[in-house]
Amino acid sequence: MAKSLNIESLTRLAPKLAELSQEVLFNDIWQRDALCPRDRSLVTLGALTALGRLQQLPWHIGFAQQNGLTKAEITEAFTHLAFYAGWPAAVSALACLDEE
Repeated sequence: MAKSLNIESLTRLAPKLAELSQEVLFNDIWQRDALCPRDRSLVTLGALTALGRLQQLPWHIGFAQQNGLTKAEITEAFTHLAFYAGWPAAVSALACLDEE
């Protein structure tokens, strides 16, 4: 599996993408009032799982926990996703959770 970039490595590799990620995604989209950060994390984990974006999952699992999701809730979300995103996607996501 390819290594996930953190903000420092992303800044070195693609400074503009890092800037846009911070300014548009985290300082705007994640701050909007219509969904709380906890709900945004659930949506994000679901999308990353369904799309097979495993490199992004470990960071977003940690972020989801910072946003109030418990490990049990994340496990339940991945279990639920098995029926909508596919069994292999859910099991792969659970493997990322187990790395925590």
